[in-house]
Amino acid sequence: MNFDKSDSQNELAGLVREIVTSRAAGEGGDGFDRTLWHELGKAGVLSAALPESLGGAGLGLLEQCSVLTELGRAVAPAPYLASIVLGASAIAAFGTPEQQRRWAEPAGRGELVLTAALEGPVMDTLGAGVVGTGVMAAPWADAFLVPAGADVFIVERSDAGVTVEPQEHTDGVTAGRVVLDDAVFDGDGLSDDRVLPGGEEVARWLMRRGTVGLCALQLGVTERALELTAEYARNRVQFARPIGSFQAVSQRLADAWIDVEAIRLTLWQAAWRLSEGLPADVEIATAKFWAADAGHRVAHTAVHIHGGVGIDSSYILQRYFAAAKHNEFALGGATSQLRRIGAELAKALHRTKIIYSAFPAAASELRSPRVDSSQPPASPTTGNIILHMGTICLLPG
Repeated sequence: MNFDKSDSQNELAGLVREIVTSRAAGEGGDGFDRTLWHELGKAGVLSAALPESLGGAGLGLLEQCSVLTELGRAVAPAPYLASIVLGASAIAAFGTPEQQRRWAEPAGRGELVLTAALEGPVMDTLGAGVVGTGVMAAPWADAFLVPAGADVFIVERSDAGVTVEPQEHTDGVTAGRVVLDDAVFDGDGLSDDRVLPGGEEVARWLMRRGTVGLCALQLGVTERALELTAEYARNRVQFARPIGSFQAVSQRLADAWIDVEAIRLTLWQAAWRLSEGLPADVEIATAKFWAADAGHRVAHTAVHIHGGVGIDSSYILQRYFAAAKHNEFALGGATSQLRRIGAELAKALHRTKIIYSAFPAAASELRSPRVDSSQPPASPTTGNIILHMGTICLLPG
């Protein structure tokens, strides 16, 4: 397998790093740096992954993940995940030409900010209102993609019955609570052109892309946090020696490096499968598990090695710690991802129709090592796994 990034990924990532490198990490007190956002739009970063018909370069999810990683490295206050990876890309993929021109194209130029309500209690039936909590970039969004019932609606901030309340997360004011009362859906509230074609598939598409995007952000955050910590350990002297030379410190740094590489590997595996249209639910949950679990360890390692300065709110590392904690729990933490993986494994077992049988009359023949591979796997608890007439069967050991 080729793990090298494409030229498009490298060039786009380099451009983003060049734009954000002159700005302080996390600069933009309200969580949204409009100047930076306009610079990204002017440079073509925002539109790069949109179709050429919408002013883009026709790139895809892998390039978007490269952009997100660089934004994570700088803890940049730019709603690229919400507005481009989710909002504009979803409308470009599922929307009508009119919807694309109205919302996706100007979002690619940085003229509109879009987002999607993926978290919080969303009503299954319309008529009682819709509430979304922790909606990314909601305080600055001009329009929202709102899954409700079997559809995904495009709701503008200026629509009657829409209320947006800023919410402060661990990394500052970066999200909001979106409330849509009955007036949004009743009577003359929303016209048919506000429904995004695709139904429930759009909601699943948004959740998958949003989760992968968070993993890409977490990769950038943890990667840069580890770099800062390694540099500190080389320069901080205690007992006439750099603290990085102490075995306990070097071991924690080595473990953190392994964790960052695990986040990287699982992210690109999930992103590639998703971009190729392959089944990827297990890979996405695995990537988010590592982003959450390993991200937690890396963030705490960085703070512990820095000592007291690591929790100083005026010190740069605190921004990375806060961002890592936010990414850890957004769209489900480590436990939620393990539950999803378990559910997918249970579905797989059901689909393959596993039969527990001793096959007493044919046991010797069925135990033959020739079953679609030179050496079938065995388990001390489930016995030998064999393939009989297209069905996976477990024989007692």
